[in-house]
Amino acid sequence: MVKTSILFILSLFLLIAGAGNPLQAQERNLLAGKYSEADLKKSLAQTKLWVPFPAYSDRQAWSKLFAPVAETVIEEGNRYLDYQWQVVKATDYLAYERTGSRVIMEKPANENATALSRLFFAELAEGKGRYLDQIINGVWYFTEMSTWSLSAHVPAFQSSKRTLPQEGTHVVDLMAGDLGSMLSWIYYYMKPAMDEVNPEISSRLKTNIQQRIISPYLDRNDMWWQGFQRKGDQVVNNWNPWCNFNVLTCLLLVEDRPETQLAGIYKTMQSVDKFINYIKADGACEEGPSYWGHAAGKLYDYLQLLSIASNKQVTIFDQKLIRDMGEYIDQSYIGGDNWVVNFADASAKGGENPYLIYRYGKAVNSEEMKQFATYLVSKKKEQFKASRDVFRGLEDLQTMAEIDHSKASLPSNAYKWYSETEVLFLKQPGNFFAAKGGHNNESHNHNDIGSFIFYCEEQPLFIDAGVGTYNKKTFSDERYDIWTMQSAYHNLPQINGTDQQFGSNYRSRNTSFIPKSKLFELDIAGAYPVNAGVKQWKRCYQLKKGELLIKDTFDIEKPTKANIIHFLLAKKPQIGNGSIQLNDGRYTLSYDAAQFDATVETVTQDDPRLSNVWGDAIYRLSLTAKKITSKGQYEFRVK
Repeated sequence: MVKTSILFILSLFLLIAGAGNPLQAQERNLLAGKYSEADLKKSLAQTKLWVPFPAYSDRQAWSKLFAPVAETVIEEGNRYLDYQWQVVKATDYLAYERTGSRVIMEKPANENATALSRLFFAELAEGKGRYLDQIINGVWYFTEMSTWSLSAHVPAFQSSKRTLPQEGTHVVDLMAGDLGSMLSWIYYYMKPAMDEVNPEISSRLKTNIQQRIISPYLDRNDMWWQGFQRKGDQVVNNWNPWCNFNVLTCLLLVEDRPETQLAGIYKTMQSVDKFINYIKADGACEEGPSYWGHAAGKLYDYLQLLSIASNKQVTIFDQKLIRDMGEYIDQSYIGGDNWVVNFADASAKGGENPYLIYRYGKAVNSEEMKQFATYLVSKKKEQFKASRDVFRGLEDLQTMAEIDHSKASLPSNAYKWYSETEVLFLKQPGNFFAAKGGHNNESHNHNDIGSFIFYCEEQPLFIDAGVGTYNKKTFSDERYDIWTMQSAYHNLPQINGTDQQFGSNYRSRNTSFIPKSKLFELDIAGAYPVNAGVKQWKRCYQLKKGELLIKDTFDIEKPTKANIIHFLLAKKPQIGNGSIQLNDGRYTLSYDAAQFDATVETVTQDDPRLSNVWGDAIYRLSLTAKKITSKGQYEFRVK
């Protein structure tokens, strides 16, 4: 009795303390825990001499830097010499509230930002002032906008909770941050030339950056991505390093009040700690490879900028976690037509910047990352793309020449097991298997606990569709009305007529990986709601030479509906009696015909974000159990 009471009290204490909570942050505080504000003050450069790129007047240095791509950059700039700056109308903002469309507002805003970035890079490359008037027009246009934030983002930060910009309220979202960062570089490089035209231009620009980015960042702790007021199951995702990087850029290039600059930079360090604390110890990117560049990749940008500005005195690139976060990108690469592992909202096709990967690898001393980056460049020669991410663009230019002299190769390990995130990658020559456990409240979550993907000969076989074009539903309480988010459209069972549920409490149990036998197993019963009546659903995956074995063992209390095993396929299958031909007959999925009836549904892909990856259709294979049983076992083999 005493022992039982002690165990109960202990378990209650752990529950209150948050032990076992999959979203519980680990208080590493690698930045602010290691460096005080006084340490930062000592190390910060007192002038802009820290900037690692040439002065605008150093035309020889710019010519050398742009040499491989100068013609393309100048040609792109020429296209915008007569650009007509687009007005983002009030009804464009209202469209998100009225119809759920983000694109109506985002399209003209993004096109204006693209125009300004192309003009700015062309001016840096050429240096003759030919693009200056249009750059001034772009600067003037953006300083006249009511907000730099997107219509889909402003409601979360405004007291009105509406999509029209609210008078006197400025917030930092992804778009506002990007614009603030780009405009800070324009201020730094173009201020003398703009002052010759009229000092009001640069003065106005500086004031706008301070009012729209720096002041709200310093004054507010309630912008969710900062992580300062995190509650319950709230995630800390790629917004954090991305926005903090942009704020840091503005502080370093524009803010000339020393105390304000110091306080702001140290606050970014405290905020970025919240992101690093949230990341699991294995370094996996729960948002997937196509978000890596904005998550771990933006963390690199932030840490690199902070390191440069502090004369390399404030740096954590020597931390294993930071290296592991970087190496996730090469471990998740499948091959073929740029295929990557894509759980959650990530796309199945990659496209990460190899120059960024190379720099990250160099910073954390990872030959694996550097060789992977060189492999990507050797496979398809990358062309420089000017964007509003000026720091990354200029660093790309510096990296292009260096990367050509490095060894090109892919990681050689046969598997990668992320034990905390519960994600497994298993590799054989030409084949790639990935499966996941975890919980159903990850960043960009899909209800997909226990799902898998399988590529053979570097081509998709069993797939994860990814996500369609973002709209109002995508990040709302209606998210799981969208088919791509539902477990019924993943490689998972529908148990007793019930699909998986959203929430951090819906998670896998007893997840394990045995490397020697290449066996991954987990109990996915906890991912389903109580009304499913499932006490256990143990799913096992085993990858053998030329064969994938899938085994389900289940225990359901008083089932009333037949189980259905769903498989999502890249190509239309041909159904036979106990045997299904996959990918034009190259592979076979075998099952017990006495247990199941097989049907195929064509899932038309009319969303460009999906059809650009999969074509016009993907296919859902459904194996419906012929008998309703409380206990049993299913087995499937892919050869």
